[in-house]
Parts: sequence; C-alpha cells; structure tokens
Amino acid sequence: MAGPSPRLHQRVCEILASEIASGALSAGAYLTETSLADRFGISRAPARHALGELELRGLMQRVPGRGYQILSSESGTAPAAPSSHSAGSDEKIHFLSSWELIYRQIEIEIVSRTSLASWRINEAALAAAHGVSRTVARDVMARLQQRGVVLKDDAGRWLAPGLTPVHIGQLYELRWVLEPLALEQAFPHLPDGYVAGCIEFVEQAIAAAETVTGDMLDRVEHQLHSELLGYCDNRALMQAISLPQAILVAHHFLYQPKTTGYDGEPFLLEHLDVLSPLASGDIGAACDALERHLRISRDRAIARIGAAASRNIALPDLPYLERQGHVKTD
Repeated sequence: MAGPSPRLHQRVCEILASEIASGALSAGAYLTETSLADRFGISRAPARHALGELELRGLMQRVPGRGYQILSSESGTAPAAPSSHSAGSDEKIHFLSSWELIYRQIEIEIVSRTSLASWRINEAALAAAHGVSRTVARDVMARLQQRGVVLKDDAGRWLAPGLTPVHIGQLYELRWVLEPLALEQAFPHLPDGYVAGCIEFVEQAIAAAETVTGDMLDRVEHQLHSELLGYCDNRALMQAISLPQAILVAHHFLYQPKTTGYDGEPFLLEHLDVLSPLASGDIGAACDALERHLRISRDRAIARIGAAASRNIALPDLPYLERQGHVKTD
C-alpha cells in the first residue's frame, strides 16, 4: 500500500494489541471498522487492515454482521512489545485533531435540542466551554455546517434550525433518493455473511420486545444506514448522504424510553424487509423496501419529534446556545 496507511494501521494495531493484553479491551467485546475510524480519526482502509492483522495474531475473530470479537490474549499469539505505545499512551489521541476530539459531543448536544427549538450558537462561548481555541471551535462549526446541522443567517451568525415538519420532510426526501442508490452500489462489496449477521441482530432486538434499549435501537439504525451503506465506494454519493443522515443523531436522543413515550419500534420489521431480499440477492426489492421504510420513517419522525416538543423536555442549559423559539409542529 502506498502513502501513510501502512503506518496508520500498524500504529492502531499496536495500540489495540497492547490494550487487549492489559485487559483495557475485554474479551468478548466487538470492534468495527467504523468504530476504529471514529476513534483514531482514520479512514476505513487502515482500520480494516488493523483488524485483519489482529485476527492473524489470534487476538480477534470476525463475526459476520457484528464486526470483530476480541478473544482473550491467552488464546492467541502474544502481542508484540508495545515499545513507547501503551494503553495509557498519549499516542492514541494524536490520530485525532483537536476539533475531532470534541465534535461528537457537541453534535449530540445541539441536535438533541433542535427537536425542541431553534438555537443561536456563540462560537466564542463554545470555545470557552470546551477549553479550546476559537480556531478549533470554528473547525467544529464548519463540520456541523457540512453535516447540515447548522447554517449561517443573513447576519453571519450560526444558527441550528429546529427540526420542523418541513425540515424533516426535506431531509427524508434526500434520504429516500440517495440511500437506495448507495445500497445498490454497496451490495457487491459486502463481506460474506455480513447481511446474515445484520438480520440476526435485528431479530435479537425484536425478540427483546419491551426490554429493548435505546442504545440497541440506535445500533440497529447505525448498522443499516451507516455501516452497511458505508461499503459503497462512491465517495461523492456518501458525502451527499452524510448531510440528511444528521437526523440520526436526533433519533439517538428520541429513542431514549424516558423521552419518547412510544411503545415498540415498527422500524425493526421494516429493516428486516430490507435485509431479507438483500440476503437472497434481490437488490431491487431491497432498494424498494429501503425507500418505503424511509418514507414511513418521515411521518414517524415528525410525530416523534412533535411529541417531544409538545412535552417541552427539560435539558441542561449550555453556555454557547441561545434559544430562539419553540419548534412549531403543525
């Protein structure tokens, strides 16, 4: 491989092997290409190579649809000496730039509140609240803008628009046009057994019935709409998809049982409607089912967010957010 990828995947592999040996990563836990890419700020390619190397060492095994499961260090080859890299080494955070270290938290803070209102964002206050420079805060805002979470008003001020029915509808219209196309292009690249593993996980969520957790529902959504579609190698298409998928962050908040007030999750069966024809190779039926699922999800999201807004759920005040008004749900 050319470029920096070999160095990156070797460094990631060394860190993970050390963490497995020390017990910082426990046996039975799962890692995925996406989770490593997010953690270390790298692309999926070096993440995939790192996981493959750890599998060759006997420290992990691939489980279709779930990622790679960590084995006990005693069951495989002892990892190479960590030299200057260790589980507590600062080397781990050097993969991420400063803005990436705080981005996910800020995204969740903002998007979870856009179901309730529109918000003005004070860039200087954001920097102060997170102990970073204005440059880092500006980088965070640029990424949020790219993701469709924030925009600039006519005066050049940052605004996070509330998730009104019109805005939600526009996001979902983009999704049901773009995601089936990405699914079609991802299909030839899916690993053997991947879809079967996805189906198994959805069936586990269905079997859990009323005890299913918000995190598990969030994981099901991420599995289809992020991980599976991530096998599409059309980078321009995936970049376009990333904007309307920002609404998935709001879903993470709305799936929490104490905030939704909803019993059962019908989207689980809709996911099976997508995955089942995919497993049999009927990509056309799978794409049709995905579009149908997203059209239904639009109405469900509008109702769910409207319910949250009507209850005026209390969230902690944040020093960098100024409320602009309630979301209108009609």
